[in-house]
Amino acid sequence: MSILANKNTRVLVQGITGTQASFHSKKSLDYGTKIVAGTTLHKNLDKHIGIPVYSSVADAVKEHEIDASIMFVPAPMVKNAMKEAIEAELKLVVTIANGVPVHDMLEIKSMLKGSKTMMIGPNTPGLITPEEARLGIFPENIHQKGCIGVISRSSTLTYEAVLETNRTGLGQSTVIGLGDDMIVGTDYRGIIKRFMEDTETKALVLIGKTDSLYEQTAAEYYSGLKNKKPIIAFIAGEAMPFSHIMGYAGDIITRGRITVQDKKKMLQNVGMTVVDNITQIHEVLNELDLVP
Repeated sequence: MSILANKNTRVLVQGITGTQASFHSKKSLDYGTKIVAGTTLHKNLDKHIGIPVYSSVADAVKEHEIDASIMFVPAPMVKNAMKEAIEAELKLVVTIANGVPVHDMLEIKSMLKGSKTMMIGPNTPGLITPEEARLGIFPENIHQKGCIGVISRSSTLTYEAVLETNRTGLGQSTVIGLGDDMIVGTDYRGIIKRFMEDTETKALVLIGKTDSLYEQTAAEYYSGLKNKKPIIAFIAGEAMPFSHIMGYAGDIITRGRITVQDKKKMLQNVGMTVVDNITQIHEVLNELDLVP
């Protein structure tokens, strides 16, 4: 199975006429993603790459049933685009742009509270359910349908984690990049919950990094679960010392008191298997003796 998106998910592309949006929308369509509409500021445009185009999300939802949005808009425009999606009560929005202003993200987080919308990103490769749906910019050729969920705060290392699951022959149920920016729309908890509820996901791979406190919340959430699926975790950035000059938000907030080693201990203490090298993930998965 999958979480968040599958072959039946009806997708809107916000900013569909942009160069990157056009390129990746075509690839997603070829992959089987059910893109039903797009939006653009060019109000006189009826269709683009064969997809009906509207001037706003509100206009699009009047004509189509839409479950999710993939957002290809510049960082300064993300706040307004998110406002449109939230007001239209879309269930899921995947935001690709990086460098969304922190103040805008704080406002977006406020808008998301109590809404029906989940935001993935910003600064994310998106999510992919192998052989079913691609919402973002993932290189679709490296993914294999299977039973391992992948959730990551590092875009590049997400691909490495995918290759590690491929080495075991277990493949992926759904792969999700939470986003690399300092503030993201969704943390690990909501995604872990969905993977735990998915009957065909047998285990999870979690990729963390130095620049946040999200791993701490993941550990706290996982510790409270009664029926736990295995999680193999890797935390990137162990060789990086604390430095306020680097601007890592988590380090600045804690003055370096929560290190990568601390995060690894937190995850180990709640029952996750923590590897020191990402290439060890396939070894741990093999030891679990999972059946695809």
